[in-house]
Amino acid sequence: MTMLNELGMIGTKTMTAAVVLSMIKPLIVAGLIVLVGYIAIRLICKMLMRALEKTKLDPILFTFAANCTKVVLWILVALTAMNALGIPPTSILTALGACGVAIALALQSSLGNFAGGVLIIVTKPFAKGDYINNLSVEGTVQQIDLLCTTIHTVDNKVITVPNGTLANNTIINYSRSELRRLDLVYSIGYGDDIDKAKDTILAVAESSGMFLREPEPVIGVGSHGDSAIMLDVKIWCKNSDYWNLYYYMNEQVKMAFDEQGISIPFPQVDVHMDKTK
Repeated sequence: MTMLNELGMIGTKTMTAAVVLSMIKPLIVAGLIVLVGYIAIRLICKMLMRALEKTKLDPILFTFAANCTKVVLWILVALTAMNALGIPPTSILTALGACGVAIALALQSSLGNFAGGVLIIVTKPFAKGDYINNLSVEGTVQQIDLLCTTIHTVDNKVITVPNGTLANNTIINYSRSELRRLDLVYSIGYGDDIDKAKDTILAVAESSGMFLREPEPVIGVGSHGDSAIMLDVKIWCKNSDYWNLYYYMNEQVKMAFDEQGISIPFPQVDVHMDKTK
């Protein structure tokens, strides 16, 4: 009896060890899958970043592509590990699909901004450092993220604009072209010499050192006002010289008109009083 009891106890221990091993084995396999997956994902992401750095894509897109790749790969690793633990992947995918729909409905506006960010990065209507106007906000682009764009205004305000708004609105980019046209309007009196005024304006533009002969400048009579002739001035300069030339022209043209005896009319009202009443 003693021998039989000992054999029974040995058999029971062997069965218990086998049961424990059968329970631990899937955990070990799942752990190895996660470990190998972690190492593989790091290597793949590094290789992807090196490949993207050799392209002409926007650097912001590098992080976005790496993060998306990392998420997809981790999902695959997680599904593989769960399958090793005996959890059917189909049930997990069904649950993830239901959660995805709920999250998409809850974050509809954020997803719109995300899509707008991807669109901006891919189509590049503007880049960091560009001076833009989207008809509501105007300033220099300071940072482009996936959800929003940071704009620095000329009066030192920092404005964060959702990318969905930028992607769906008209954007004026003042920095994209190397050259920019400066449009000005000057008024002279009806008794002044038009050709003399045009020559004076052109001479001031040439003295600035920022004026370009090509494209050809245009100076002509734009309209006949109530008290003055309006001269339209359209001259070209480098984009970086735009504001310097703008202020130079407005200051120097006034001084040149004074030297040449060209008047700059301003609205006047004559009041006549009848003393007989």
